[in-house]
Amino acid sequence: MNILYYDCFAGISGDMNLGALLDAGADPDYFLREISKLNLNGEFEVTIAKALKKGISGIKVDVRLTGEQRGPHPGSGHAKHGHEHGHEHGHDHVHEHEHVHRHEHNHEHVHGHEHAHEHNHAHEQGHTHEHQHEQGHTHRHDHHDDHPHGHHHRNVEDIERIIGASSLSDRVKELSMKIFMQVALAEAKVHGKPLEEVHFHEVGAVDSIVDIVGAAICLDYLKVDKILASPVQVGGGFVRCAHGLIPVPAPATVEILKGIPVKAGLVPFETTTPTGAAILAAVVDEFTDKTDFVMEAVGYGLGNRDLEIPNVLRVYLGRMEDKKESASPGPILLETNIDDMNPELYGYVEEQLFARGASDVFKTPIIMKKGRPAVKLSVLVGPKREKDVLEVIFKETTSLGVRKFPVGKAMLERSFVKHSTRYGEVTIKNSYFEGKLVKYKPEYEDCKRLALANSVPISKIYREIYTSYEVKLDESQPEI
Repeated sequence: MNILYYDCFAGISGDMNLGALLDAGADPDYFLREISKLNLNGEFEVTIAKALKKGISGIKVDVRLTGEQRGPHPGSGHAKHGHEHGHEHGHDHVHEHEHVHRHEHNHEHVHGHEHAHEHNHAHEQGHTHEHQHEQGHTHRHDHHDDHPHGHHHRNVEDIERIIGASSLSDRVKELSMKIFMQVALAEAKVHGKPLEEVHFHEVGAVDSIVDIVGAAICLDYLKVDKILASPVQVGGGFVRCAHGLIPVPAPATVEILKGIPVKAGLVPFETTTPTGAAILAAVVDEFTDKTDFVMEAVGYGLGNRDLEIPNVLRVYLGRMEDKKESASPGPILLETNIDDMNPELYGYVEEQLFARGASDVFKTPIIMKKGRPAVKLSVLVGPKREKDVLEVIFKETTSLGVRKFPVGKAMLERSFVKHSTRYGEVTIKNSYFEGKLVKYKPEYEDCKRLALANSVPISKIYREIYTSYEVKLDESQPEI
């Protein structure tokens, strides 16, 4: 079983998560191609660079906004891949609130290429950063807290429309919205507003959209079987927001981290942002200090602050023996029959179920007593999230009772390999029974991409893949 483990000893933010996943093995070029599919009218650039933080080498991901500051670019967001920026600082593009440790400072750093950033903050923590390099290109942008990054606030429908209109895969769209809904539900709860009335001051900003959709892209690329995480360090101190001083972690972060083990007070700063918390809440299967798996790769995502501890997120990729899976409780199937609810509400209910931890939701048309047509709502969920899912069912549907069954699963061991064809490269999923290859299948999204790129029928792409892969298997003499 392939494992991804989040080691959140210094917390997690959206950009740290991207850097860590890319450093651990997600393909930067693939990420940049996929993130450019967002229809944001040239509002952003992404820079990926190797850097150091407290002597630890990792990847720093910066999302630079280009929309209103520099005029629209043709097409969707422009992405670029930079290398070997050896400085130990970054820029906090998402100012979810202002830290009360006020300071004024000017930084000027000269490196091997010209690259100037200028930040002018309208809040009390006013500071200006100017970084100059000497490679012949200069980018400047200003930030103001009253209108972050020069972009309007977005609500859930706006974000869903942006993601839905893109050509990203359905898996990436679904996971992206699952993460966004974690933040949306938390903000609605904290501010006492219905979900549709929540306007995101920060998570609706372009850089946060890139962080969240980018997380879904990288996780989908890595194709792990299970995601684990350590308890989450949230930091300490106070931050200033529009309502005054609030404690760290911020209320939205606390709401998202309900039911998740945390640690606090390591440093007097916010180390886990709502975006970082939402990623963990949406994707992690189990929170544990145990790392009883074989580590095969490690990645470091660099944060923006220079603290007394390394401001980095560490992730591991590894393998766990399947027998360990049986040691933990299996999933639970919840079912309820509903014959008196407006059908329009099922989409909304389904979104909230996924946001609260459901791994699958499906609906079956049935006939109840007296010939009444009805819907059987079925939800698959892990034991730790059962109460959260039940809360959604009882609060958001007309159900008065739910049946529950423990579910056993028999799954083939899987591996993913890259296969080159005359039309391009595809990912193939191999499936094994008792160590022997029994079936394989190319990924649909890759076949679709090659069909469009080469202007050939997708059936021809499939035939080419199966023919060439069979030859490869024959040459290696696999046992099928």
